[in-house]
Amino acid sequence: MSDDRLPHEKGFHVSWDQLHRDARALAWRLQGHGPAEGGWRAVVAITRGGMAPAMIVARELNIRLVDTISVKSYDHQTQSEPHVIKFPDMEVMGDGTGVLIVDDLVDTGKTLEVVRAHLPKAHVATVYAKPKGKPMVDTYVTEVSQDTWIFFPWDMALQYVKPYRGLD
Repeated sequence: MSDDRLPHEKGFHVSWDQLHRDARALAWRLQGHGPAEGGWRAVVAITRGGMAPAMIVARELNIRLVDTISVKSYDHQTQSEPHVIKFPDMEVMGDGTGVLIVDDLVDTGKTLEVVRAHLPKAHVATVYAKPKGKPMVDTYVTEVSQDTWIFFPWDMALQYVKPYRGLD
């Protein structure tokens, strides 16, 4: 079979159940790694993809202070230069010491460069990581190839899919 598929057609489909399991695995890896006897002061979710994993991590690690940073770096499936749309409460976050930043995926790392510029001492955790962005992440669960497009549950609907070969 020739590989003449578009980059987004090399897909890794993540269900809600799988995302929940992977986010709990991320929390398990983070347990005990925060400052002050392993506790984290706050979680900052990178919207929009980081919100579901951040909620799960915050619950599992009993972190009550949760905020968001909104960074726009994609227009559908086209990546562009990231820019911050909304900051967390920076008086509370300070330089990021004791803060856990959570996102669903690191792709090239450009979004995390912007976030790290504002919270340089925060711990960055993602559920999934691609090779180009992996150096920007402190903790992650699963690595996927750079040319894999991850389809998250909030991007999908249940529908018929034509088989690769033959008829159904």
